[in-house]
Order: sequence, then structure tokens, then C-alpha cells
Amino acid sequence: MAPLADDRLEGWLHTRWSELWLCTPGRGEFALRLALICALTTWVAQTYELPDAALSAYLVFFMNKPDRTGSIVTSIAMTVLISLVIGLLLLIADAALDIPALRVSIMATLSLSLLFLASASKLKPFASTISLILAYALDVLGKMPGGELATRALLYAWMMIGVPAGVSIVVNLLIGPAPRKLALQGMALRLRAAQAFMLTPDARCRRRVAELRRAGGSAIQGLMRFASIEKTSPAADVAAIQQAARSTDTLLMVVEAMAGSEISSHWRAIASARLGDMAGILKRNLYPVDIQPVHLSDAPADAATATLLADFNATLATFAVAPQPPEEPAKKAKSGFFSADAWSNPAHIRYAVKVTVAATICYLFYSLADWPGIHTCLITCYIVSLPTAAETVEKMSLRIAGALVGAAAGLAAIVWMVPLIDHLSGLLTLVFVGALAGGWIAAGSPRVAYAGFQLTFAFFLCVIQGSSPAFDLSLARDRIVGIFIGNAVVYLIFVYVWPVSIADRVDQAMAGLLRRLAQLARWPERVARREQLPAAHAALYALTVDLDIARYEPTSLRPRPEWFRQRHALIVDLAGLEVPLLVSDHRAWLDTTATRLDRMADDVDAEAADVVTDDPTAKGGQDQEQPIAR
Repeated sequence: MAPLADDRLEGWLHTRWSELWLCTPGRGEFALRLALICALTTWVAQTYELPDAALSAYLVFFMNKPDRTGSIVTSIAMTVLISLVIGLLLLIADAALDIPALRVSIMATLSLSLLFLASASKLKPFASTISLILAYALDVLGKMPGGELATRALLYAWMMIGVPAGVSIVVNLLIGPAPRKLALQGMALRLRAAQAFMLTPDARCRRRVAELRRAGGSAIQGLMRFASIEKTSPAADVAAIQQAARSTDTLLMVVEAMAGSEISSHWRAIASARLGDMAGILKRNLYPVDIQPVHLSDAPADAATATLLADFNATLATFAVAPQPPEEPAKKAKSGFFSADAWSNPAHIRYAVKVTVAATICYLFYSLADWPGIHTCLITCYIVSLPTAAETVEKMSLRIAGALVGAAAGLAAIVWMVPLIDHLSGLLTLVFVGALAGGWIAAGSPRVAYAGFQLTFAFFLCVIQGSSPAFDLSLARDRIVGIFIGNAVVYLIFVYVWPVSIADRVDQAMAGLLRRLAQLARWPERVARREQLPAAHAALYALTVDLDIARYEPTSLRPRPEWFRQRHALIVDLAGLEVPLLVSDHRAWLDTTATRLDRMADDVDAEAADVVTDDPTAKGGQDQEQPIAR
């Protein structure tokens, strides 16, 4: 594995550890729901003696989202897709059973097709998981001695995903939180953070506001899209809450920009109380309207502060006022099922080929070695593969760490807990506890979530060994060995066969963000800039994350240190532009800044060595100071 270049291990470990235990609203509830669905899935599988109950229970993690609608939609979509593909396999089951070479060819063809769709189409959330199920089903199919048993194996493959999907749907219908409720709670959390920072602008409150701003409001907007699918809220309410989410992001930005402004403590106290009242309304599953502005008794010390105060009150006034649609709305061009570069970008087919080759190597290895116990190496290939080498190595590191912890916990349970279990309820309790631990991690930050997935997978493989409690250490050992073999094969292929560096994606996103900011600077209305800057800030943080992930790349792929320094310097410069773009009305400076941003985007596209030499904040700082003060 590639070391973390130019990174302080202590700081990295501290950050990951903090993310591991960070208690965010809804995280505990989501983990409990995952654990409950895993235990119920295991109960159904054990009661009816279904094979591979461990994999069925593990698939629960892929089907469930924080809200009930997202979970139900995902479960239904995966069930429908797997039903269609299983129906196709039923037609070719006899041929696949009798001719091993044809069976392997079918496995490879289905894997290539589905993984291409996972990379280049809207099936991205499901295709990899379906490919995993089908590859394993064909593996089991090859071990069946007759056609009737082969058909039964395919039906079991359907049940492998149908059972957790059915249980997920029922549980989410009964106790799953509504997307509207989660969206309003998320907004309340942001307003509480802004309230605390307004009263006490210390390092802790500033860090909390910064974390929420970096996360952006896309998750809340996604929840409201699911709320519109539910039809449990009027369309007017959905539009108003979507606008409230955008306004919340704007308030966070304005409040953070006020940190260094000279504003009276009296005004801050009134403003913070107003934000607290708004958060209280949101917590009651409502949204505030007719919010009164917070007036300042004395004139502000400078024009920039006056602009920020005006922005604060303007955002309150339109907090949940959805913009009126135009009389003749322009028809949006449909994106289509495939991505725009599906047939022109070779990366899609290369990704499918690499994962398929890795899975085929693992399949042939344990088949020729007559070691079926390590079949988890085949499953692992589909779980750990990601588009770029850096992402694959990072997630693989998390998964290895999760697998080690999960395997240790599973082996400990086999030695000390399973021998004491004399009833199915004991096994279900063990599954619930393991899923709860893994679910807590999986429900956290994306930088640690994959460790929770792998911890759960390794734990389930150890403790769920058949239709009754079992404590076969060799079976647990083989399954864990399979996980590490799969990780090793994927690493070698993704690093040495058509390796894809994340640096290209960073530069494309960097150039796109520069041009986006240039466009914002050219807009004549400052209100439009105020509304769009929060999304640009979240995009800037996404770039920072990708830069951190790039350090996982092997030395042969990792960009030179100068490349990292230039991009980090550019990110710092762009972050410093936010407040000037927010408060400035000086047309000359804005036009000059826009021109420089466009030129910098061209430099990034061309991979110019002087990508950060034209610093808009350095050259525009003197120009902007006087205009803003007018």
C-alpha cells in the first residue's frame, strides 16, 4: 500500500478517530435500524435454512439510507433488477451447468456489462452489487449436480437479495424516519451552529460552522426530493423547505463572514435568539415564515459590515419564500440513461475489465486449488473496486482495518460467545450487536464509512456459518483469508493495469470551479452571487478531499510534491475570495478577478507550471479595499 506522503500520521489518525465517534443527529437511529434489519434478515434466513445468510444480512447495508423513502426505493430497484437478470439466467442455466468454460464466459460477460453500467449509467448505485450476486450465484450453480438443483440455486440467489429487501421495506414503512423530518432536523442543526457562533465566535464554534459549510446542503436537497416522491407534503411545502435549505446555507456563510466584523453584542444577541427560534420551529417539523429583520441601532463601521448585515436580514425575509417559476419554464434537457461520455471515454470499459479480471482470477484460483472456503475473495473484488487507484487504495485501507477488527471480534465471539448460545435468539442478539457497531461507523463520515461496511462483513462471515449457531474456526479463517486475497488482487490490478490517477479529476474539477467563480464575479446582481457561493464553497471542500485522497496513490502514480503545493495554495486563495465576492459591488475589480480566474482555469487545463502565479486576492486586494469601503 502507498504511504501517506507529506502527511502527518498523528493528525490523520486524530481526524479519523474524531469522525469515528462524532455524534450527529440521526446517526444512532440509523445504526439501530440497520442492526434491526440485519437481525430480522438473519432470522428469516435461519428459519427457512437459506444459504449464505451472512451475505444476505450484509446486503442490508447497501439497501438502506437514512430516510425511509430512499431505503424503500433502493430496495425495490435492486429487487426488480435482480429479478430481471435471474430470469435471464434461468434460460441459460442448463448450458452454464454442463459446460464449465461457458459458465465462466457467462460470468465474465455479465460482469463486464453490469460494471460498465455501474461506471457509465444511472445504474451506478446498484450494478456492482447485482454483479456480485450474479457472479456468486453462477459459482454456486457450477457446484450443483443437476438441472433442478441449479434452478433452485438461482431461486436462492434471488432470495439472497429479496429477503433483505423485503425486510428493509417493512421495517422502513413501520419505523423509518420521513425525509422531510430529517431535512428539517439538518437545517435546525445548522442554525443552532450559527447561533452558537454568533454568540461565542471561538475556535470550537468556528470549526463546527466550517464543517457544516463544507458538507453543503446537497444531502438536505436530496431528502426533499424523496419527500416530493412520498407525496406526504404539499408541493408548496416542499418548494418552501427547499428554499429554506438554500437560505440556511447562505446564513451560515454570512455568519461566518461576520466573525471579524465590529458588530455590537446587543445585535448579536438578538440575531442569535432569532436563529434559535427558527431552529426550534424546524425541530417541530415546521418551517418559519414572516421572520422579522434584526435592526442595528448605530450605523456600521464600514460598508462591508453594512453589506453583511443587509444580507443577513434579506435572507431572513426570504428564508422559506420559494421563487416564483417563470410563466413559460424552459424545458430541461434530459440527461439520458447513459452518461455523456459513456461511449467516448475508455475509462468506463477499462474499469469493467479490471474488476472482471480480478474477480475471474480469484474464481479460478480457489476453483483450481479446490479451496471453496475462500470464495469471499470473489465477493471482495466487487466490493473494494473504485474508479481511481487513490480511491481504491484508501477504501482498501479502511476495509482492511475494518476486516481486521471485524474478524477479531468474530473469532472472539466464536470462541467465547457462540458455545454458550443454545437458541436462535442468542445468535440474533450477536448479529444485532455486530451490525450496530458496524452500522454506527457506516453511518458516519464517508472517510470512515467503508470501515464499518467491512467490519460488519467480516463479523457476519465468522458468526453466521449455517442454519444454526456454529463455531468452526477454520471456516472463519478461510473467509477472512479470502477477503485479503481479494484485496491484494484488486490492488495489483488497479495499480499496474490501466492505472487511473485521481489527479486528472482534481484538475478538471479545479478548472471547472475557477470558471464557475469567474462567472459569479461577472454577474451584475450581488444577490445571485450570495445564493450561489455556498455551493461553490462545498465544491471547494470536495477538491480538498480529493487532494487528500491523492496521497494514497503509489509513488509511480502520485503527482510530484510541487503539484500538491500548487493546488493547496490555489485552494487557500480561492477560499479567501469568498467574502470579497460576497460583499463587493466594485465592477472593475470583479471584472478583473473574473478574467484572472478564467486565465488560471486555462493554466490548470494546460497543466501550466505557474498555475497559481496569478493570484486574484494578491493583485486584487488593493483594488478591492477602497471600493468595498465606499
